Formats: sequence, structure tokens, C-alpha cells
Amino acid sequence: MENELLKAYAEIDVILSYMENIYVEKIPLKMRELFKKKRLQGYEPNINPKISLDKQNLQRKTYSILAMLNLNYWCKDEKEKKELIAVYTENDKKRETELRKKYNPDNLFKNQKLQEETVSQEVEENTSLIEYSENNLFKRIIQKIMSFFKFK
Repeated sequence: MENELLKAYAEIDVILSYMENIYVEKIPLKMRELFKKKRLQGYEPNINPKISLDKQNLQRKTYSILAMLNLNYWCKDEKEKKELIAVYTENDKKRETELRKKYNPDNLFKNQKLQEETVSQEVEENTSLIEYSENNLFKRIIQKIMSFFKFK
């Protein structure tokens, strides 16, 4: 998890290098230095400035940091901030709904019951009673002795 954050810092640092100085200077110097110093060493993000960021393979945390920077430093006025917060809130609700559908405990238990029923049906279909009788040691000894006394 720490590694993801350090990769995100590296990606943010590269993205900021492609941005106009007007936007970069709105971010506090300490924060920009944090991105430079804490970035994952040896990780060179492959960011193409000609392709939009949503079509590039960036870390999820990179998008979160960009959203925070946009909200806190690049919004022009309070109205824009409120609109942006509304969009973020709506996105969170959509994501939460998707996760709830995917990981709903009721559905998980239903799925588990269905799987258990399917497995038990397969076991019932594949098992049949077979009578297997093995002569125990005592019976085998007696049969052997009896075979000596049989006359042909």
C-alpha cells in the first residue's frame, strides 16, 4: 500500500511537470517538494501528455490526489468547489452502490447456499452404494485349511 502511494507521488510529479506554471504555483511548495522527495525511486511513470489522464494506466491514488489538488487549489471560486464536491459525492454513491451489489452479505449467503446445494447434488449423483465384502483373516485361514482336506 505504501508502494502505491509512492508510485502515485511519482506520477503526480511527472504530471505537474507537464502542466502550466500557473497551476503548479498554486500548489504549496512543501507539497510539491513532498511529491519529489517521497516518490518511489527507480519508478519512471509512463505518462503521455497527448493522451488524457483517464485513458492512461495510473494508480488509483494518483486520481485521488489530483482530485484533491483540483478541489483545494485549482477551483476558481466557491461555486465551482460546491459543484465539484457534488460530483465527487455522486461518484462515491455510485461506487458504494456497486460495491454493495457486489459484496452484499445477503447475496453472498444466497450464493453460498446455491453452491452448497449444487455440490451436495453432485455428491448424491456420484455416489452409489457398493457392497464390498472382504474375507477376514480368520475366514481365509479356515478356507485354506479346508482346501487341503478337499478331495478331488
